[in-house]
Amino acid sequence: MNGKGMVTIQIDGRTMQVPTGTTVLKVADQAGIVIPRFCYHPAFEPEGSCRMCLVEIEDLPKLDLACSTVVREGMNVWTSTPKVLQARKNVLEFLLADHPLDCPICDKAGECFLQDYYDKHGRYASRFLEAKEKKEKKIPIGKRLLLDRERCVLCTRCVRFLRRVTGTGELGVFERSVKAEIGIDEGTEIVNNYSGNLVDICPVGAITDGDFRFKTRVWFLEKGRTVCPRCSRGCNIVVQSVRNYPLSGRQRRIYRIVPAENQDVNGYWICDFGRFGYHDIEDNRLTAIAVNRGGPAEGRPHSWEDIVKGLAAEIRALVDAGRASSLAVILTSSLTNEELAACRKLFADALGVRSIFFADPKPGKADGYLLTADRTPNGSGAAALGFSPGLPELEKLAGAPDLLIIFGPHLLEHYPAERLADSLKGIRRKYLLAAHRSGLDALADIVLPTAHPAEKKGSFTNVKGTAQSFECAVKPPRGCLPEGEILSRLAAELGVELE
Repeated sequence: MNGKGMVTIQIDGRTMQVPTGTTVLKVADQAGIVIPRFCYHPAFEPEGSCRMCLVEIEDLPKLDLACSTVVREGMNVWTSTPKVLQARKNVLEFLLADHPLDCPICDKAGECFLQDYYDKHGRYASRFLEAKEKKEKKIPIGKRLLLDRERCVLCTRCVRFLRRVTGTGELGVFERSVKAEIGIDEGTEIVNNYSGNLVDICPVGAITDGDFRFKTRVWFLEKGRTVCPRCSRGCNIVVQSVRNYPLSGRQRRIYRIVPAENQDVNGYWICDFGRFGYHDIEDNRLTAIAVNRGGPAEGRPHSWEDIVKGLAAEIRALVDAGRASSLAVILTSSLTNEELAACRKLFADALGVRSIFFADPKPGKADGYLLTADRTPNGSGAAALGFSPGLPELEKLAGAPDLLIIFGPHLLEHYPAERLADSLKGIRRKYLLAAHRSGLDALADIVLPTAHPAEKKGSFTNVKGTAQSFECAVKPPRGCLPEGEILSRLAAELGVELE
């Protein structure tokens, strides 16, 4: 024993000190030694059913499981001896005995454990002459989820996820021995907020996502990490998009969102509400400046330079006339901390605007796990910056300001369209900065297309007060600008220096 609660072991000739209770597999991971595994997942206790992680331990007569064997003082482990490599090849041979050879049409191709392990540890000449076992394919088991029993390797990750994470237990192992298969009780389906995670944790192509199925290939996908903007949890996500080969006008840029591990925020998982939010990134997008009334003269191009200069001139005229109170701003908690700080510096501090409100999505239903009722990503950040988010009262707003600047499309979620239209009718000029169409763009005089949170960099502060920085995960459509850049241009026109 070396130090309190530590043991010294050797793994592949390398001496390591690790905490008591650590498994051989975790030691190998820490040392950068790759031991193949199917059933093991760090979120669950070791299962030991796939037998792929066998290693050789000195003084033991048989190979042992790396996933469930706890280290002890002086242990000497070898992970790549001929005996170990042959055992891995044997396991793969049995797994592939009835596995369909459909890699070219499998959505998991390119990120499949079985495919990767065969390439590294298999490469054997098949000895099986019998026809492969045929099982049921394309079985609907829940929203967007399809089960292919022929591809399943019975790792039971899906079963354990539904028992230990969601607590719903919809899937189970039916029958025994060679007839064992993953199944669901007749007449039931997987209905929970985290079902999409089953696709991520399936190490082969047994459970696939009908929304992603046959849409593209994983090796075409570019991956950008960001923070989910669909509730106040701030789950870390990876946006996967395609840029580098021609797309027709009807094809998508963004194909899926998957979780990024962050043990302090979302662990290994994300909810389906955030996962399938990628549709909201691209659907109903505003992609061009729209001048409905006023603004640049008819026939002139509506460039960002023209629009920003025009807005700056209108603001300057009000301020110079001592009428800063005639300017009102409606913000949203979907803005980053940096953008909200710029709004405070520009509108409140430099221009003296006092009519600053917020219009956010209506609260949803929390599920007691990751998904929160607050459907904005940065309400805590807004509060920390000194804002008191609150909706404007239409009676006070109606006809009061000469100039109204609205960030985000959510105002219509809180007021009937006719009533809102009547209230805004008396305002001389209305600017809308939004990424999506909502009906509000028809009520604005000038509409400016902005970037979605996944298309910009900055930081959000989540419900627990944790500030998380993120980079641009995917480029915004041509013609769309992040609000921070628009604010910087506007501040420069007004002679206000933003940090």
